[in-house]
Amino acid sequence: MKRLKLHHWILLGLFLGLVTGVLLQLWVPPASASSPPGAYTALVKFMEFCGRVFMRLLQMIIIPLVVGSIVVGTAGLGDLRRLGRLGARVLVYYTLTTALAVILGLAWANTVKPGLFMSSQARDELVRSMGSQERVRQIEPPKIEDLLVGLVPRNPFRSITDGDMLPIIVFSILFGVGITVIAPPKARFMINFFDGVTDVSVALVELIMKTAPVGVWALMGLVVARIGLEVLKPLLIFSLVVLAGLASQVALVYTLSLRVLGRVKPWEFFRRIPEAMLVAFSTSSSSATLPVSIKVAEKELGIPERVAGFVLPLGATINMDGTALYQGVVTVFLAQLFGHDLTLGNQLTIVLTATLASIGAAGVPSAGIITLLVVLRSVGLSPEGIAIILGVDRILDMCRTMVNVCGDLVATRYVYAAESRSGDVETVVLLDSDRGTGE
Repeated sequence: MKRLKLHHWILLGLFLGLVTGVLLQLWVPPASASSPPGAYTALVKFMEFCGRVFMRLLQMIIIPLVVGSIVVGTAGLGDLRRLGRLGARVLVYYTLTTALAVILGLAWANTVKPGLFMSSQARDELVRSMGSQERVRQIEPPKIEDLLVGLVPRNPFRSITDGDMLPIIVFSILFGVGITVIAPPKARFMINFFDGVTDVSVALVELIMKTAPVGVWALMGLVVARIGLEVLKPLLIFSLVVLAGLASQVALVYTLSLRVLGRVKPWEFFRRIPEAMLVAFSTSSSSATLPVSIKVAEKELGIPERVAGFVLPLGATINMDGTALYQGVVTVFLAQLFGHDLTLGNQLTIVLTATLASIGAAGVPSAGIITLLVVLRSVGLSPEGIAIILGVDRILDMCRTMVNVCGDLVATRYVYAAESRSGDVETVVLLDSDRGTGE
């Protein structure tokens, strides 16, 4: 019998989590019961324990992996002019794909009009079914100057403690730049040190991933048990529109990018990344998936460490194509639901605001809900409408995180292909296109 690979075990964990969640729903005690059965409570607590430990293990390794990989990737470039070119290439690509994602989301929402499929009675019933009618905290849209100033950490160690990824990335890039201008012997020592940090982090990732099937089972089971299947029915059209938009982003934007910019056959590329996609789906966190993404990029796609270590951590923080697309669909959906007409100017505002807001979104579960408030306020919609989609947000968050991570890996392939053509990185023969047979 052929031995199962890790991503097969993860897929099995997802399936068992789905079954467990459905069984927990059937087993849940009636509201009149004074207390849940002991076995039920014990199982839920055990699943919560497994899910929390798995997430904390992944989160534990993020900071050393990000700092080490970015410092080595930046310092390894050597030439500051090359660093500027590589950074500009990545930022322009990420911005364009994010804007295209928002446009695709708006196109689907305006065509299908999911908000017109739900009556006011169904909307009121959905909100009542959420018990306390949870309110999302309101935040003011950040000013551009505040956003730019916030990129520079006042205290990098405080940023590390708080898990504030953008300042950490900026500090790591600047630290790597500093290494390139000091004396070569000291520079080599620093590069070797951070390279060692990266290697240790990757080794820990491989050990942590052995627990992934259990962690995925627990996380998936809890999602299904808490959300249920009935709550998805009133929002089925909305959910399908989001999924169609996400699928379009992969099928159109990413496939075209791989063929034209990455010079690789899309099927060959997608065949090598299921491990990262499944972890992204189960954790709903680009940051938590980052260690796995780096491992997949290097071992499955043959991307050199100096490229993967620079592009992927940056993408896990600022490249949120799936999140941006989701924000566009939600905004149009809520506008249709409450009878607000969005002008062309409003929709252009959505494209700009969702693109910028997704750049600042943290790579953690449901972070897009907070940035969605900025998008809604930009077109005059009440933030209270978010309560209507909270019931299905977790499921869709899992799907859009897959697109976020997929977009990061596609960008890494594009940058590697571009750098290889310019002769700035070594060519690793792994994919068919690197042997001269790709398109």
